[in-house]
Amino acid sequence: MAAHAGAGTAAHAEVARADDEARALLHASAPVAGHDDGGGEEEDLEERAFEASEKVIVSLSSDDADADLEAQLASSSGSPPFSWRKLWLYTGPGFLMSIAFLDPGNLEGDLQAGAAAGDTLLWLLMWATAMGLLVQLLAARLGVATGRHLAELCRDEYPDWARRALWLMAEVAMVGADIQEVIGSAIAIKILSRGYLPLWAGVVITALDCFIFLSLENYGVRKLEGLFAVLIATMAVSFAWMFTDTKPNGKDLLVGILVPKLSSKTIRQAVGVVGCVIMPHNVFLHSALVQSRKIDPKKEYQVREALRYYSIESTVALAISFMINLFVTTVFAKGFYGTKEAGSIGLENAGQYLQEKFGGGFLPILYIWGIGLLAAGQSSTITGTYAGQFIMGGFLNLKLKKWLRALITRSFAIVPTIVVALFFDSSDALDVLNEWLNVLQSIQIPFALIPLITLVSKEQVMGVFKIGQKMQAVTWTVAALLITINGYLLLDFFSSEIRGPLYGSVLCAAVLAYAAFVLYLILRGTEISNQIIVAIRKRLS
Repeated sequence: MAAHAGAGTAAHAEVARADDEARALLHASAPVAGHDDGGGEEEDLEERAFEASEKVIVSLSSDDADADLEAQLASSSGSPPFSWRKLWLYTGPGFLMSIAFLDPGNLEGDLQAGAAAGDTLLWLLMWATAMGLLVQLLAARLGVATGRHLAELCRDEYPDWARRALWLMAEVAMVGADIQEVIGSAIAIKILSRGYLPLWAGVVITALDCFIFLSLENYGVRKLEGLFAVLIATMAVSFAWMFTDTKPNGKDLLVGILVPKLSSKTIRQAVGVVGCVIMPHNVFLHSALVQSRKIDPKKEYQVREALRYYSIESTVALAISFMINLFVTTVFAKGFYGTKEAGSIGLENAGQYLQEKFGGGFLPILYIWGIGLLAAGQSSTITGTYAGQFIMGGFLNLKLKKWLRALITRSFAIVPTIVVALFFDSSDALDVLNEWLNVLQSIQIPFALIPLITLVSKEQVMGVFKIGQKMQAVTWTVAALLITINGYLLLDFFSSEIRGPLYGSVLCAAVLAYAAFVLYLILRGTEISNQIIVAIRKRLS
């Protein structure tokens, strides 16, 4: 009897241990139960990107029909049938994500590349957009397959000190991008008001109307997505109008896209084109936005279907953003390539240069530029505020009302932006500020890319949706390329800014700390770290 009792106790202990391991694995790899519609009191403490009541229903049939179809596809290894109606229901998050490819900072990079290098960097713009698409598809994959976004997963993946460091870097990147976006909007308001409203007034207007636009979300996320569709269409029409007005050379345009060409004189513009594509806060944003659709991450069929439609939607959205960037680059290549103005043109004086070069017509090109720039600035400030809410809520697990999170996020950017508008209200000063802000964002790129690739490569996080070895090699190669390119930009920038041994020593210490943290993230995200630990243990034993 004692033996049987002992065996029974051992069996119960084994079952209990197995249950504990299963719960731990579920916590790591699957969405938390709070993401289900019937979460309990404990799960409500978890911060969510979207509440269940806010999500868009994408299923066109009953749960039983979905279950039958899932079983049928699982047995036949087939893929879900394509539906235009479902594609429409999934359309939205990719277009919000594409706004970061069209913000005022990107437009300034486009116009400077066109003025300095003509059409010769269009091929690089196309391939940089393709790299950006790869990164954003990984972000969408992470969000759909886990039911959680990048900031939330980083909170669980990294120790407390690393998590806080990553949160700080994400906030700094977001504030840097937001300053550029708000200043871009303010410049557009100044242009359209014929200089009546100064830069600081445009900043205040942009800050206030951002809250008005975000309030549309209270009427459903589709209403907010509709607003972004209007703003993207406004940009497309404005810059296409400029493109047709300036009558660029079709042959030069085609050669610029298809024939890679790079000279020592345009290397800085080339680095700027690539560096502007990956916005750190946008990676966090997209992994959260894809959760606005009602998808059960535990159902493989639903996840595969969502990934299919999100991939199509994101590709179309970035194709449109590429065309808009191409319009801007080509217009300034046509007007200013090889001229004395090419080296001094920037976002603040671009409209005036366009007016002097191409004049008016039915609608003066200055105001067409101003309308397009305003749409770019307004849309990007809204997505920046949106991203800030997800970053703060995810890393810190703050369960605050959305308007309060938006207020806190907006305050981080608006206060320094008003200071900037008051003290940098000139073209030269804004150009210098923009260079520093580009550097600030370039520094942050590894802190979004490396955690993203680390997480999508982990089976305990992604389950069957973990990316394969070949895709891991491709993504790490792209990440290394982007980090190297931005490293060149930083080296070029700081080498011209170093003055005196004290400044140089401080910079060297900062670079060492930065490199050590990046190396830590890389080693933690690869098998190399495990191999090193095993080797050390063998030596010590």
